[in-house]
Amino acid sequence: MITTTQNILKTLGYFDLFQYPLTRAEIRLFHGEEIPHTEIDAALERLLEEKIVFRLDEFYSLQTDFVLAERRRSGNALAASQMKTADRVARFLSKFPYVKGIAVSGSLSKNFATKKTDIDFFIVTEANRLWIARTFMHLYKKITFLTGRQHWYCMNYYVDVQSMEIKEKNIFTAMESVTLLPMQGKKAMDDFMTDNNWVVGYFPFKKIITDGIPEIRPGALRKIAEKIFNTGLGDKLDAWLMHITEKRWQKKTRLRQLNSNGHVMSMVVSRHVSKPDPKNFQDKIVERYRAKVQQLLQVKDKTASIVL
Repeated sequence: MITTTQNILKTLGYFDLFQYPLTRAEIRLFHGEEIPHTEIDAALERLLEEKIVFRLDEFYSLQTDFVLAERRRSGNALAASQMKTADRVARFLSKFPYVKGIAVSGSLSKNFATKKTDIDFFIVTEANRLWIARTFMHLYKKITFLTGRQHWYCMNYYVDVQSMEIKEKNIFTAMESVTLLPMQGKKAMDDFMTDNNWVVGYFPFKKIITDGIPEIRPGALRKIAEKIFNTGLGDKLDAWLMHITEKRWQKKTRLRQLNSNGHVMSMVVSRHVSKPDPKNFQDKIVERYRAKVQQLLQVKDKTASIVL
C-alpha cells in the first residue's frame, strides 16, 4: 500500500519533470488518496526535516534551486495574461458548427506560460460531426498564420459526445483531464468528466470546475451550416474528411516531419477522436515519471515498489 509520504513524492516527482514546484495547497490537491489534509501536512514536514523535499519560499520542490520559484512566478503571471486571450478565442471558436464544449489544456491549464507558449484547446463536438467541425476550425487557423496568431489556435485534441472516455488511462492523461479549464459548453464538459470518472483513482481531491461556464448558443450562420450538414451528405462528408486527414498525417509521419517541439508529427484518427499520437509525448512522460518515482522511493524507503 502506498503511504502518504510516497504519494507526496509521486506528486512532486511528476511536476518536477516540468521544473514546476508546488504550493502546499497544490500538494494536497493532487494527492493520490482521499485522506485528511493534516496527515498530508505532517508527512510533508517529515520530508522537509529529512531534506528530501525543500522549501523554496511559498513552494515545495525536490530541488534546492530558488530559480525554479522565480520561473514559476513569472510563468504564472504570463498565464494570467494569456488566459484573457484564451477566453476571447474560446468564445470565437464556440461559433463554429457542431462545437459542444471547449476547454483550455496544456501548460496554460496548469497556470503556466512562457513567451513561446501556445494556447492549447480541448474540443468536444457533436456526434459524427467531429471532422466537419475540425476542418472548419483548421481552415480558419490557416488564415491566422497571415497575422502571426496561429499559436492562439492550437486545437490539438477533439472528441465527440459519442466517445468522450479517454482510452489511455495513466498519470499523464489523468493529469491532463483534471487540469482542463472549461471555457464554453458547461454540459459537455460535465459529461466529459462523468465519462472519465476513472481519474478519481488518481486525483480524488481535484475536480474540474464548470460553475459559471456558459452553454454554447448557436448563431444564425452556424444554424444554417448545421442544417445543410444534418443530412446524409453530412455523414459522407465527415467520413471523407476523416479519410483525407488520416492520409495526410500518415504521410507526415512517414516522412518524419517534425513539429515545433521537435517531435515527429503523427496523429490518432478515428470517427470520434482526433488527438496527438501518445507515442510522441505521452508515453515518454509516463516512462520518465516511472523512472523518477522509482528513484525517489528507493531513496526514501530503500524499496522499488511503485504504484502508477
